[in-house]
Amino acid sequence: MTDSPASPASPAPLADPHLVYDPVTGDGPKDVAILGSTGSIGTQAVDLVLRNPDRFRVTALSANGGRVALLAEQARRLRVRTVAVAREDVVPALRDALAAEYGTGEPLPEILAGPDAAAQVAAADSAECHTVLNGITGSIGLAPTLAALKAGHTLALANKESLIVGGPLVKALAEPGQIIPVDSEHAALFQALAAGTRAEVRKLVVTASGGPFRGRTKDQLADVTVDDALAHPTWAMGPVITVNSATLVNKGLEVIEAHLLYDIPFSRIEVVVHPQSYVHSMVEFTDGSTMAQATPPDMRGPIAIGLGWPERVPDAAPAFDWSKASTWEFFPLDNEAFPSVNLARHVGELGGTAPAVFNAANEECVDAFLKGNLPFAGIMDTVIRVVEEHGSPRTGTSLTVPDVLEAEAWARARARELTAKTAEVRA
Repeated sequence: MTDSPASPASPAPLADPHLVYDPVTGDGPKDVAILGSTGSIGTQAVDLVLRNPDRFRVTALSANGGRVALLAEQARRLRVRTVAVAREDVVPALRDALAAEYGTGEPLPEILAGPDAAAQVAAADSAECHTVLNGITGSIGLAPTLAALKAGHTLALANKESLIVGGPLVKALAEPGQIIPVDSEHAALFQALAAGTRAEVRKLVVTASGGPFRGRTKDQLADVTVDDALAHPTWAMGPVITVNSATLVNKGLEVIEAHLLYDIPFSRIEVVVHPQSYVHSMVEFTDGSTMAQATPPDMRGPIAIGLGWPERVPDAAPAFDWSKASTWEFFPLDNEAFPSVNLARHVGELGGTAPAVFNAANEECVDAFLKGNLPFAGIMDTVIRVVEEHGSPRTGTSLTVPDVLEAEAWARARARELTAKTAEVRA
C-alpha cells in the first residue's frame, strides 16, 4: 500500500449537501464514512474524495487519535458532521485543533470518543451513510465491520483482520454484494471473477511481492534486523503491515480472506511471488484462460473500486505506459523459508477461533520484534507454538464475538509469555 500523495492546499468544492444519492441510477454524491482516516488507506481515500467531490461526500471520520491535527484538517476540508476517536484522552486536543481549523463562529462537527466510537460511526442510520470504508488496522476493526453490516451499509473492507478473526460472524451478516474488498489482491480477484461464473473458476492465484527478503533461505533470515524488515521494495506501509509482508503473514491472511470472500476451497487458492507488484492477483478458469488485474502499485485504485462500485472512478490511479518496455516475473513461493502461508491455510481449514489465535499471536510477536525483544525468525516460531497449544477451536454456527475475544486474549497473553522468555534468554 502506498502513502497518500500530497493533498491540495485548500478544500475542493464539495457536493451540495442537499443532494441525495440514488443507488438505482447512481446520480448524486455517495455518502461515505471513513474509518481509520489518518492511516495509509484513510489518507488516500480522503485524497480520492477531494478529487471527486461530485461522486463522494464524507459524512464522518474516525481515527485512533494519534494525529489530531491531521484529523481536524480532514474534517474541515471534507465538512463532515461527525469525528470519532478511540482515545478519550485526546478529545480536548481535538477540540482545540478543530476550533483552529474552522475559525470563529463556524459550527464544529460532533465528536464521539471511546473504544466503541468507530462502531458508532459504522452503525449510523442509512440516511446518513451509504458506504463505510473500514481502513482500521488490526482485529479491533471487527466491531465496526459487524456494525456496518448490521446497519445495511455497503462495506468497503480494507481491514482484513476483521474478516479473518470473525469470518463466520461476518459472513452470517453480509448480504450478497454488501462487502466490496479494498485489499489490492482481493479487489483484483473481485474484478477478474466478473469474467466468468463461479462454477467456471479453477483456481485463484494471489500474488505476493516477496517482501524485502525474497530469495533468502530460512538460514539467511536468522539475523535480519528491524530496519531490514521495514525496507519493503515496492509498497510504503505502516510498520506492522510491512513486517507482515516480510514474514508473508499478510499473504497467509489474504489466502484465508479469499476463501471467505469467494467460497473457493483452500486447495484451489495458490500464492505466487511477483516482485514487480504489477499483477495484483489472477483467476484461472476451467477452459485454461487466466484473467489478471494489473495496475502500477497504487492503493487508490482498489479504494476507488471499494467506494465507487459498480461504477469506476476515472483517473483514480495511474495507468501503465504501454509504450515502454517492462519485465514481469513470477516465482514459486518458498514455503520452508516462509511457513506463514501454509500455517494460515491450516488455521483457515480449522476455522472457528483458530484464525483469531493466529492473527492475535502474530500481532503480539510483531510488536515484540519491533521493540527488539524477538528475532525475526522468532515471530513465526512463536505463532506456530501458540496455534499448536490452542488445540481444537470453537467452530460452526455457535461461534460468538465473546468466543473470538476470549481466544484473542488467550493468544495475546500466551504470545507475550513466550516472547518475554525469549527476550530474557537474549539478554
